[in-house]
Amino acid sequence: MTVYCLDSLPEREIVPGFHARFVHSDHMTLAYWRVDAQAVLPEHSHPHEQVTTVLEGEIEITISGKSTLLKAGNAVVIPSNIPHQAKALSPCRLMDAFYPAREEYRK
Repeated sequence: MTVYCLDSLPEREIVPGFHARFVHSDHMTLAYWRVDAQAVLPEHSHPHEQVTTVLEGEIEITISGKSTLLKAGNAVVIPSNIPHQAKALSPCRLMDAFYPAREEYRK
């Protein structure tokens, strides 16, 4: 069993304004994000299923061209290979669960 202290994990800026700490299992990746207000995540897709949970703040997410406002306590499922993008309307804390694991984030 491995216990992680999230505050002690290295933080990486994946795109400008999106800072993450990662926890990996054999089959999943959890990303704990600190997002700057007004930071934009460009449209992209990936083969991983993704569940995004907003822990703090507000973020506008667009999935397959449909935009919605997510607030603390909201979660959304993004199926694999579906285009999505986001813009933080305030400073945010998010948690993403990816399946299968994001091997590029293990590095």
